[in-house]
Amino acid sequence: MRQTDPKVDEAIQTLNMKDGPSRRKLLAGTGLVSATAAASALLAACSSAGSSESATVTAAVAGVGGNFPKTPPWQFWFVNHVSTNSFFIPTQFGMADAAALLGLPKPNWGGSANSIPSEMVTYLESAIAAKAAGIATAVVNSKPSDTTFATPVANAMNSGIPVVSYNADGPILNGVPTPGTNRLCYVGQALYLSGQEMGLKIKSLARPGKIVIFIATPGSANIQPRFDGASSILTPAGYTIKMVATGATDNVVGPAEKAFLLANQSIKGAFAVDASSTALLGPQLEAAGLAGKIPAGGFDVTPGTLAAIKAGHLDFTINQDPYLQGFLPVLYLYLFNLTGGLVNPPDTDTGLSFITRDNIGPFLSTTTTYEGSTGAAKPTLVPRSGPITSPVAITST
Repeated sequence: MRQTDPKVDEAIQTLNMKDGPSRRKLLAGTGLVSATAAASALLAACSSAGSSESATVTAAVAGVGGNFPKTPPWQFWFVNHVSTNSFFIPTQFGMADAAALLGLPKPNWGGSANSIPSEMVTYLESAIAAKAAGIATAVVNSKPSDTTFATPVANAMNSGIPVVSYNADGPILNGVPTPGTNRLCYVGQALYLSGQEMGLKIKSLARPGKIVIFIATPGSANIQPRFDGASSILTPAGYTIKMVATGATDNVVGPAEKAFLLANQSIKGAFAVDASSTALLGPQLEAAGLAGKIPAGGFDVTPGTLAAIKAGHLDFTINQDPYLQGFLPVLYLYLFNLTGGLVNPPDTDTGLSFITRDNIGPFLSTTTTYEGSTGAAKPTLVPRSGPITSPVAITST
């Protein structure tokens, strides 16, 4: 039988806690760094000022997580290009979880549902007008001559509002980033490199010939570099690549893929460079009678993509960890504000790993907010045991 920590018992008796959520939380140490520390804080608070049980527990719980100073309720804003896309569900969980961890309000989320830069800029300008404490924005313009984001980002920074980019960081030409915005840092995948790695994977699966690569919005800086990277590997190797645009919303992606596949039954492989085009590719291959008959794959770990890999309709997907693309910008903006800019956030590659039928198990057996599993609603502790396996490091340098 589990014994009650003496300090916890003393706090319960002193405060005359009845059976209820606060008492049970303290007994279990749920959400606390240390039940003993929480109890000690409770007693100290109780002796210094008479307050209600709930207020005292709240103060104690808030005080055991670290020794950071009390900060204003900094409101951060996230500017997105496809704000309703399923790929960004874990991103939104990540930003909300980081804010809750730091005691901040949930960041605002908005921008464009259809990858329209002008709508994103309007939302970004709203954040500036509202004197946001920090802004995270995707920078999706792909041409150096396109300064759509440069001006509003500069206006924010000149107003004293820190800005970081995530998921997309502006123009990349032949794998080399070109001048874009004066943001503090970029949090996301090395996009051109990820395309090259995809190209190498395709070479290992498909014979030279005509292949298709589906892309939601050609030219967008979050996915065009992937296509370009794959092309740099495949074209010299004798592959003919057909680029097919699918659209920015799920309701148009499937029909576009199905129409092409039905009309091109001799294709040697079918691939995609964005989350929606990948997630809907499996069902369209099945509808066209090509599932399991030709190599196929793409990007991201949305539920539809994982199901297609399990069914054998897709051979692989590439994970870039969208949860980190929400969590880390909040952490970086918080630290920048907390330290007055002394802690300058670094560019952060959120990863590149291949998910196949050989290693898909944990993604299917665990329902979490970290990968956007259907039905997940809050962070949970995911049990783990056994040896840790990891791919050889792949970096952008």
